[in-house]
Parts: sequence; C-alpha cells; structure tokens
Amino acid sequence: MTVIEGVHEDHGAAFREVGGRRVVDHYGKPERVHRAVRTVVGVIEMGYGVVTVTGEDRVDFVDDAVSNRVPTTDGEGVYALLLDPDGAVETDMYVYNAGERLLLFVPPNRADPLVEDWRGKTFVQDVEIRDATDEFAVFGVHGPQATEKIASVLNHAASPDGSLSFVRGTMVDAGVTVIRGDGLAGEEGFEVVCAADVAEEVFDTLENRGLNAAPFGYRTWEALTLEAGTPLFEPEIEGRIPNGVGLRNAVDFEKGCFVGQEVVARIENRGRPPERLVGLSCEALPAAGAAVLDGDAAVGEVTRAVESPTLGEPIALAAVDYDPPADLTVGVDGDAVAAERTALPFVDGSDDSARRPRYPDDAA
Repeated sequence: MTVIEGVHEDHGAAFREVGGRRVVDHYGKPERVHRAVRTVVGVIEMGYGVVTVTGEDRVDFVDDAVSNRVPTTDGEGVYALLLDPDGAVETDMYVYNAGERLLLFVPPNRADPLVEDWRGKTFVQDVEIRDATDEFAVFGVHGPQATEKIASVLNHAASPDGSLSFVRGTMVDAGVTVIRGDGLAGEEGFEVVCAADVAEEVFDTLENRGLNAAPFGYRTWEALTLEAGTPLFEPEIEGRIPNGVGLRNAVDFEKGCFVGQEVVARIENRGRPPERLVGLSCEALPAAGAAVLDGDAAVGEVTRAVESPTLGEPIALAAVDYDPPADLTVGVDGDAVAAERTALPFVDGSDDSARRPRYPDDAA
C-alpha cells in the first residue's frame, strides 16, 4: 500500500494497483490536475520498491550485475537495467550511491525477486542485500516550477543541479534526500526521499508550504510520461531488448560482465533492432495491445494510449517493425482507424525525458 494512505483518502483519492502495489489513481478531475503540473508544479507519491545494498563489495557487486556503470561517488545516481541471458530486460532501476550503502529504486513487484536472486550470488563477497521498501517514502515533484518549489521548502542545501544527483537537507524538521530527476514527465522534476515515519509531514510540506503543488496520481503520471515519449517498465520495457525501446543511455558496453558476451551483438546500441518504439497520433483511442497495421499487414502493437489532456486528441506509443511507413492504422473496436507516426515527444515541456527513445539512425 501507499505510505500515507490515510492522507490520500482525506484528499478523496481513488486507488488502484501498479506492479502489485496500491497507489493513487487520481483525486478527481485528473485532466485539470494534468494542466496544473504542465503549467506550475505537482506532487505524487511514487510506488517504488526500495532495495539497499551494503558491505565493502557493494559497488563492484552491483556494477557486475547491471547494464550501466554504478557511481562510486556519494551523491550520484544512474539509470540501469538487469538483463536476462538473452539480453531482454528483467527489471529497470535507479542506483544511487549514498555513501555506506547503495539505494536501488525498482518496480514494486521486482524488489523481492531481486533480493532473493542476488543473495544467492554473493558467494564470498562482502555484500548484504535487503528489501527496505517499507522504510521509505518517495515523492515526485514535477512541473516547470519544480525547482522553485524545492528551493522554497528545502533547508540546509541547494537544489541539486545534475540529473540523478542528490543532496541531503530538511523540510521543516524532517530529514530528506532530494534527487534531481531525468525528465520522465517532460518537465523539471525531483524526487524527495524520506523515512516512512515522517512521510505525512513531508507530503504536507510539498503540497502546502512555499509554492503550492497540486497532488496527482498515476493516471496523470502515465499521461504526462506518454506525452513526453517516456517508456515505462511494464507496458514498454519489460521483456524487450534495450535498443528495441531506444534506451541507448542505459547500457555501457565498455564495462562488460553484466551479460554474456554471446548476446552483446543483440543489444548493442550500434546494431539495428528488430523493432522500435514510435509515437502515433490516432483518429480514435486504441486499447493497449491493439494491432498496428500497414494495409492488411500487422506491423506491431500499441503499448499504451491516452486521450492527451494537453493536445486534446488520442496519442499512443507502439512497438512496431523497425521501419514502418508514416501512415498506418490501428485497431479500435473492430475497425481500422488512421494513425500517423509522430516524432517524440508529443508535447515539449521544460525538460526532455532522458528515457525518450533514441535510435542509431535518428537525425542528429
């Protein structure tokens, strides 16, 4: 469940599950809140699973397992992937070096399996791996005035500058860690991490103190990230080859070890993947899983679609054959409706998503 479920209930929240965890879907009128985030700033409780890795060999152990280089400096983070033996994504994660421990943010249903799997691989290394999800709350702060919002309530530290870097400070009397995000909503963003026992105080500060922030839920989060062209774990990333969803910055092939060399050619960023993730502007709203057609031939499927609150029209992400034509159709209620390939992002905001698909043949 969420860390502050009672607070969300007092705000009139409707709930649902994401990755097996109960999260806020919306507080009512999600389209209005969407516009507030796009124009000012909003706050959301994120439903991460949290894994801590401690011990003298913690950096080397995680670095050997994941696709990107783990930071060695306190205050830095990286987005990385855990791949299966065929090079497909088992989970994605953020890895933060917090001094004496690494802090990993993973999809909520991946924390327990990751801990169990890695505990079986420690051998003689000095590493302790633990599911610490219940000990933390994580709040996302997003919008063109997110930096001003954080500056108005963060004490004893300045807002972090670099993507996925973080600082420690306080909000009123509560200790917090503030991470600069990587633009997943297409807007400036931060994540505020605190102990679970001060989560209500921190959420109240983020919502009401300094520059007010509109609370929003996962319905708005998913619409914002779709407009930004950001692939999310369950609909777009899980089980796919990294370069098939354009995650060129998530894999460092110089480091080795994270996957057998026999599969490197399949996922190397310079290679041409069998599919790519594209944006579609549609005449009607398709469902996830709807067929994408070139004439009578199926060339892929919709991964996620929404009636864009910003654009006022249906938009979708789709996994398709690598080089389909610009004019396609999608299946909607048994009919084939027009869909046009559209450059990502659909909406330009105050930041560009670091996870927006990028391919070797993209124009510079």
